[in-house]
Amino acid sequence: MDNGLTVIHHLDESTQLCVLNILYRVGSRDENPEKTGFAHLFEHLMFGGSQNISEFDTALQTAGGESNAFTSNDITNYYVTLPANNIETAFWLDSDRMLSLDFNQKSLDTQKRVVIEEFRERYLNQPYGDVWLKILPLAYKTHPYQWPTIGKEISHIENANLQDVKDFFFNFYAPNNAIMVVAGNVSLEETKRLCNKWFGPIKKGDTIKSSYKKELVQTEARIEHIYNNVPLNLLVKAYHMGGRLDSDYYACDLLSDILASGKSSRMFNNLVKEKRLFSELDTYISGDVDPGLFLIEGKLMPGIDFEAAELAIAEELEKLKTELIPQDELIKVQNKTETNVVFGDINILNRAMKLAFAEFIGDIELANTEIEHYLKVSPNNLKEVAVKMFVPENCSTLYYHAKK
Repeated sequence: MDNGLTVIHHLDESTQLCVLNILYRVGSRDENPEKTGFAHLFEHLMFGGSQNISEFDTALQTAGGESNAFTSNDITNYYVTLPANNIETAFWLDSDRMLSLDFNQKSLDTQKRVVIEEFRERYLNQPYGDVWLKILPLAYKTHPYQWPTIGKEISHIENANLQDVKDFFFNFYAPNNAIMVVAGNVSLEETKRLCNKWFGPIKKGDTIKSSYKKELVQTEARIEHIYNNVPLNLLVKAYHMGGRLDSDYYACDLLSDILASGKSSRMFNNLVKEKRLFSELDTYISGDVDPGLFLIEGKLMPGIDFEAAELAIAEELEKLKTELIPQDELIKVQNKTETNVVFGDINILNRAMKLAFAEFIGDIELANTEIEHYLKVSPNNLKEVAVKMFVPENCSTLYYHAKK
């Protein structure tokens, strides 16, 4: 649109629903290192009332709709689902909160308390809850992925004032910093009419993106020991991997499934079920746009020391580096991935979010072709990635000790 808002229309006449999804190009990586947690705080503030609408949820529920949002390192995403014949309600609500929030001290204080309580409950008072607060700054030394979306520390949220909030909003919450997807049983002509009516008058913002340094290649192993009142020792290993558009991304994702996704995976069979070294063991990728992390996380069985557990993991990783994964084992995880994608695409909201994110990373065709990238991965690709990634100097290890 003239004001810079990117709009994607996706018609589906088989449903009576419609989704309005708005992705703002702002995540925790865009925050001031001294004022972290703001992107997530705004996820809450955006439901607290806007310039002309005091209660977002009340108006939406009256129209039979529901809404939610999420924040990541890279984006903040808001979505509304409601009957297609009431889609204009979503345009009215979301355009008003893009225009301007209702900035007042009472709303800010309320949402700060909510976020601070969430910080305490999920990251400080929950067993192992502070793992993410520990492993990220160990793995990242320059890139803003070094703090979680909740923020570095509670004081950053406690000290947030109205001017901080206004500055953040008017910098990032502008039409030219947003991608909107209208998906469902609504025509292109109606979508254009509603876009021009509700979003057209909103002026383009002077968004200034935060600059940050790329993370340097890690050249030596990093280790940290922490002690806490938890039931079992926990081992966390984080390896640097490529970003969302990196050629190795899909191989890394499939490797995480081969190692520890489901009861037929390698690590579950060998280290949990047979050797009984771990009570739980998982591997996953952070999925970030910039180069992210491949993580291995496992709770040790009572009586098992870190050395034995770590040696067993190293043996499993060495197999990936020296032996080709059998084709049938690879096909199994590829089929599982394809099934998840196909069934996920049945949901109109999932399709809307996928389109917005694909546009955000610069390749909207990924919304349709992503599964092809997974199916192209070969056993040789997996071995090459394992050789490059699973080396000690590329790893940050957290030894989480259970106090006796």
